[in-house]
Amino acid sequence: MTCQKTSHTFTKIAFKPLHTNLFNIVLISFFLTLGCGKLYSQEIKNKNKPLPAVKQTDKPTTSITDTIKLDTVRPKKTFLDGKVKYRAKDYAKIDQKNKTITLYNEAELYYKDVELKSGIIVLNYEKDEVYAGRIKDSVGVLTQYPNFKQGASEVQPDSIRFNFKTKKALIYNSRTEQGEFKIKAAVTKKENDSVYFLKGARFTTAKDIDNPEYYFRTNKVKFVPNKKVVVGVTQMVIADVPTPLALPFAFFPMTEEKSVSGIIIPSYNDSNTRGFSLQNMGYYFALDDNYDLTVLADYYTNGSYAMRFESAYATRYKYRGNINVRFENLINSERGYPDYSKQNIYNIQWSHSKDTKSNPNSTFSASVNMGSSKYFKQSINQANVGSNLNNTLSSSISYNKTFNTIPQARISLTATHSQNTQTEQINMTLPTLQASIDRVYPFVGKDGVKKGFIKNINLQYNLSGKNNIVTTDSLFFKPQMFRDAQIGMQHSIPISTNFKIFKYFSAGASTNYQETWVTKTVQKDYNTDLSKVETSTINGFDAFRTYNFSTNLGTTIYGTFNFGDNKKIQSIRHVMRPTITYAYTPSFEKYYDTYAVDASGRITTEYTRFEGGVYGAPSKDNSNIVAFALSNTFEAKVRDKDSTKTEPKKIMLLNNLNFSTSYNFNANGKETLAWQPVLVSGGTQFFDNKMNVNFGATLDPYAIDNSGNRMNMYNIDNGGSLFRMTSANVTMNYSFSNKGGKEENKQSERNGGRKDDLFGTNTDLNDSRNSQFANEKDDGEDVITEFFNSKIPWDMTMAYSLTYSNVNRESKISGNSIMISANMDITPKWKGGVSTGYDFVQKGVTFTQFRFERDLLSWRMAFNWSPLGVNSNWNFFIGIKSGVLSDIKWNKRSTSNR
Repeated sequence: MTCQKTSHTFTKIAFKPLHTNLFNIVLISFFLTLGCGKLYSQEIKNKNKPLPAVKQTDKPTTSITDTIKLDTVRPKKTFLDGKVKYRAKDYAKIDQKNKTITLYNEAELYYKDVELKSGIIVLNYEKDEVYAGRIKDSVGVLTQYPNFKQGASEVQPDSIRFNFKTKKALIYNSRTEQGEFKIKAAVTKKENDSVYFLKGARFTTAKDIDNPEYYFRTNKVKFVPNKKVVVGVTQMVIADVPTPLALPFAFFPMTEEKSVSGIIIPSYNDSNTRGFSLQNMGYYFALDDNYDLTVLADYYTNGSYAMRFESAYATRYKYRGNINVRFENLINSERGYPDYSKQNIYNIQWSHSKDTKSNPNSTFSASVNMGSSKYFKQSINQANVGSNLNNTLSSSISYNKTFNTIPQARISLTATHSQNTQTEQINMTLPTLQASIDRVYPFVGKDGVKKGFIKNINLQYNLSGKNNIVTTDSLFFKPQMFRDAQIGMQHSIPISTNFKIFKYFSAGASTNYQETWVTKTVQKDYNTDLSKVETSTINGFDAFRTYNFSTNLGTTIYGTFNFGDNKKIQSIRHVMRPTITYAYTPSFEKYYDTYAVDASGRITTEYTRFEGGVYGAPSKDNSNIVAFALSNTFEAKVRDKDSTKTEPKKIMLLNNLNFSTSYNFNANGKETLAWQPVLVSGGTQFFDNKMNVNFGATLDPYAIDNSGNRMNMYNIDNGGSLFRMTSANVTMNYSFSNKGGKEENKQSERNGGRKDDLFGTNTDLNDSRNSQFANEKDDGEDVITEFFNSKIPWDMTMAYSLTYSNVNRESKISGNSIMISANMDITPKWKGGVSTGYDFVQKGVTFTQFRFERDLLSWRMAFNWSPLGVNSNWNFFIGIKSGVLSDIKWNKRSTSNR
C-alpha cells in the first residue's frame, strides 16, 4: 500500500470504538492515513539532518542520494491542542474530506474543560468547532437535548455551536440554572467564558423552566455567570398571561460566594388607630461570609415607628447564633383625643451555641429573651399569641470551664433573667458564680476499692457567688436597680458516705458546713421622733456559719403477680422503693438581736441582721424532721397479638406513683403541726406513648375550723375520713398523626410561648414566606385521582386539664378546660389548621386560630385568623418563596384590639 504525501499533521485522538465491521475499516484507514502523515513528516525532518557516517567494513557499501528538494511550505499547526475523548451508542463516523467526526445517539464528547452530551454531535477538527443537537425517536419526537458544561457553567439548549479557540458559542433555546434562578433564552451568544448575551429570554424560580407558573420576559439580557444578570425592559407573566407589572431595566446579583447587600422593599398597610404605613423597609448588609445584618423600619402617618436589627453569625466547628433587637414607639389615636397614648416598647433576643468539638473542656451558650413586659402583646410587627398567653420571659447566659487536674475542678459563670409580664417584676442574677472540686475519698487504699462506711467517706468543696437584683420594668437599668442589688458568696463543704445494712438496705449519712458572706446587713431601731421602727442598710462585710446533718435508709422491693402463660395478661410486676430520711439543723439564735417596737422599750421583737440576704438568713429554730417517701412502678406482661412471637410483650401500666410526707418532732401543736400533708403524684402513658397522663393530689390528715385554719386534730377524729383531699389535678396530653413526627416551634419557645401550636402558630410579620405548617413539602402534585386514592395527612395535639379545690370545704372544680390543635392536608396543595379550646368552668371558648395555606409551587398563599378576644386579628400573604425575589409579594393584615 502506498501513501500519498500530505503536509497535514493530526493530534492523537482517543476514543471508545464501537464493535462494527464498517467502523473498524474506517478506523484502520484513518490510522493508516495518520501513519503515512507521520512517516512523511519524519522524512522531511530528516532532510535537514546530516547523513550518518559510513562505517568501513569489508563488504561493499551503497551510497544513498536524496533527489527530493526541500519543501518550502511550512506545515500547519495541529487543529486541536488537547486530547479528545468521545463515544456514541449507534455510530461514530469520521469524514477525512470534511475533517469532521459525527457521533449519533447518546453521544458524548470530552475536550479539556468541556463536557458535551447530546443526541448528535458533529466535531469539525479543522475549524475547532463542535455542533450538538437533538434527534428524533421512533415516533418522531425530538429527544436527547444537548447538555453543555464548561467548568462550573452548564447549559441545556435545543442546539449549540461552539468554537474551541475563540470560546464563542451560539445557543438556541438554552436552559441554565444560576442559584435559585432558571433562565431560558431563544438565542444565546457566548462571547467568552464570563459573558453571555441572551435574546428572547425568560427567567423564573419555578421548577419547570419549560412550563413555569410565572416568569419574567425580556428581549435583551447580559448574563455574567455567578455574578449578575442585567436586563432591559422586563414584564412579569403569570400563567402565560402578561401582567401590567413591568420595569424599564433590572439588575439581579447572582454570586454564590456570599450574600449581596441590597435594599429591602417595604410593604404598604393601613390601621384604624395609626393610619397609613410603610412596613419592613430597610437594608440588608452582607458584611462577611460569617455574619450579616438586616435593618428594618416601619413608619405610620400618626407618628408611630419601629426599628429592628437582626444579625446571624456562624463559624464552622466553633459557634453559631443570632441577635434580634427591636424597638417600637407606639402612638394610639390622635393628640387631644381621650384615647390618645404614647409608649416605647422593646425586645432583645440572643441565641448562641458553641460547637463542643472546638473545646470539649469549656462551653458557652446564651438564650436571651428580655424587654418590655407588654412587647408581645402590643407589638405592631409580631403576632405571638402563644407568648401573649404566657406570663414569663426568661434568659440565661452561661460559661463553663473544666480543669483537668486531680481532683478535677469546675467553674461556671451564669447570668439569668426572669420576668413576669403581668406584675412586671424582674429577677436577675448578674452573674452567678459556681465553682467546685470533685469528691475526694481520703480513706480509699491504693487498690481504689470504695466499700464500707469508712472507705466511702468523701468530701467536696463548693463555692457560690451571686449578685441578685429585683426590680421592675420602670426601673430597669436605672441607677436604683443597681443600688438595691444583693451581693453574697457562700462556701460549703459536704461530707457524706453510704453503705449496706443487712445486704438489702442502702444507707447514707451526710453533714454539710456552710459559710455565707454578705456585703449588706440591716439594723432596726425605734425612732421616737417619728414613732415608728426604722430599718437602715449597713454596707460592709459580714458573715454567718451554719451546719446540718442528715441520714437516709432505703431499699427496693420486687413483687410479681402471675396469672398464667395462657392468659392475655400473664403477669404484673410491682416495684416499690421506700425511703426514710432524717434531717437535723440546730438553732443559730446567736445571730439574732432585738429591737423595741414602742417608745417604752418594754416590748421587743427579735430579728437577724442577715434577713433579706441573697442566701437567706440563719434559722433561729432547730429543725428535727423525718421524711417518708414511697415510689412505685407497675409493669405488665401480655401475650403478643403476633402469634409468631414467643416472648410476651411488656407494657408499662404506671411509670410512677409517689407518696411523700414528713413529721416534725419540734412541732408544738399550735403554730406548727407535726404531720405535713401527704403529696400524691403519678403518671403513665397510653397508645404507644402518644398520650401522657399525669395526676396529683394533696391529702391533709388534720381537720380545719370554721375559718379554714388547720387544727391540731385529726380529720378522722372530727367525724371525717382519714385524709381530707384539699386539692387534686389531672392533665392529659395526646399527640397523634399519620404523617410521622411533628416539628416543634422553636421560635415560639424563644419568645416565651409553647413548643406546640395549642396557642396557635407564632407569626413574624417581617417575613411570611415560611410555611405555617411543620414538615411542609413542596413536591406534591394537585391530582384529584391521587387525592381520593390516598389517605389524607393530618396531625392533632390535645391537652386536657382538670383541677379540684377543697382548701376551705368549697369542694369545687376550679379548672376544667380542653385545648385542641389540628392540621390537615385538605388536598396535596391545600393545608388547613385550627387551634381552639373550651373552658367548662367559665363556659366560654378559649383562644381560637384558623390557618390556611395554598402551595402555588413557586409561590405561597397563606391566611390566618384569630376571631376572638383582645388578640383578634387576621393576616393574608401571597408571594414568591425564593429569597431572591422575596420582595415580590402582597401582604395585608389587620391590627389586633390591643
